[in-house]
Amino acid sequence: MQNLLFTIVYATVLGNVASGAAQVYPSHPITMIVPFAAGGGTDVAARIVGEHMSRTLGQQIVIENAPGAGGTTGSARAMRASPDGYTIEMGQMGTHAAAVALYPNLAYRPDIDFAPIGLVGWVPVTIVARRDFPPKNLKEFIPYVKANAQTLNVAHPGVGSVGFTCSLLFNSIIGVKPTLVPFSGAGPAMNALIGGQVDYMCDAINDAAPHVPSGTIKAYAIGSEQRSAVLPDVPTSKEAGLPEFQAMSWLALFAPKDMPKPLLDKLTSALDKALDDGNSRKRLLDLGNEIPDKTSRGQHVLAALVKSEIARWTPIIKAANIRGE
Repeated sequence: MQNLLFTIVYATVLGNVASGAAQVYPSHPITMIVPFAAGGGTDVAARIVGEHMSRTLGQQIVIENAPGAGGTTGSARAMRASPDGYTIEMGQMGTHAAAVALYPNLAYRPDIDFAPIGLVGWVPVTIVARRDFPPKNLKEFIPYVKANAQTLNVAHPGVGSVGFTCSLLFNSIIGVKPTLVPFSGAGPAMNALIGGQVDYMCDAINDAAPHVPSGTIKAYAIGSEQRSAVLPDVPTSKEAGLPEFQAMSWLALFAPKDMPKPLLDKLTSALDKALDDGNSRKRLLDLGNEIPDKTSRGQHVLAALVKSEIARWTPIIKAANIRGE
């Protein structure tokens, strides 16, 4: 009886402490780790939602770029942070799904070592090339790449990134092994493509969208079921003749595991408000992001997505027989 009474009192005290912590949280700025260089799609989306969440929470969300190893360096830092609500991460398909198969000694387990805050958006993947790349469309692109694979350079934002993983998928479908050139993030990789230093790449539409209309790069196809409103003239991979290339990345917010539920709920609620805000939505949509509806948001939905994406990408990556450093 005495033990039962102690247990009840102890649980009540813990509940009151957690409730009190949630009422005062946050009391100082929050760091949002972006595991890629500034300027890429992940970084820009983080700044958009972080700006609105700052207003909701009443404290500044400070973006900290921590590139390296396809985003796994920054993700490992986020995993090791104190679960006090003051360090979160903008992760994505590369860091929280593909990296599991690419890095046998990965320092974290995406489905176990993080507390999911919520899905930020779906991001179609595009096949793009330097502006003077000879093929005019995807039907010309495929045989050209097959004939010249040994001399072509393919940019990607690091082993384990979305660009790297989707390049593996594309190259495996058409049966080529060009030279893969790593960069510290999508921004530097895209700059190299614009500058003609590399030949082509597969990357998120939010990285490509600002550059295709001006003609600084070419877009051959988008790996989604339907065309994107931001690049309406770019055909889907199915329309272009490569239906096997179905590639949709995603962006999501994560916290270190064991974060108190009341704090996690505050962050989830703040993200939800950011995704419902008219200005934030427009800015995300203008980049090519697809914003999840209410039923596709939340902690449990994201937890299930991470598990399913690990299961999807692991056999594809293992078949390519490529490992991260």
